[in-house]
Amino acid sequence: MNKKTTGKITTLLAALLTTAGLAGCAGTAPTNIGLNDNRLAPCPSSPNCVCSYDKDEGHTIAPIPLKGSTEETKAALLAALEAMGATVVSAQGPYIRSEFTSSLMGFVDDVEFYIEASGIQVRSASRLGHSDFSANRKRVENIRLALHP
Repeated sequence: MNKKTTGKITTLLAALLTTAGLAGCAGTAPTNIGLNDNRLAPCPSSPNCVCSYDKDEGHTIAPIPLKGSTEETKAALLAALEAMGATVVSAQGPYIRSEFTSSLMGFVDDVEFYIEASGIQVRSASRLGHSDFSANRKRVENIRLALHP
């Protein structure tokens, strides 16, 4: 094998290994998401999650106000999620589950909404890692701004 062929093979192997490694960043969907007694799951102890039901300072975030009726709110929320590049996994009744995938590393965050008469309860959590550099909090605030500019 000559040097040129060896270099091409090395480059190809590096690309394949990088792709395979990054594909693992998606993780698998957690089993604790969804509604339990008409509530979203609490955040774990790690700082990469926010939830409107949580009371501790590091995880709490205000619910998002409704935008009209609950039906109008759901339609506006689904439109905002689509515009932001989310994948809507489920939109059953007042519950919406979506996934946001980072463009650089392919990390997946699970973002859930429960539309109540008092407002939209929300939970946004990273699947992997410990810190998210406030990405989940910023995302929820951007969704809030999309619904209430």
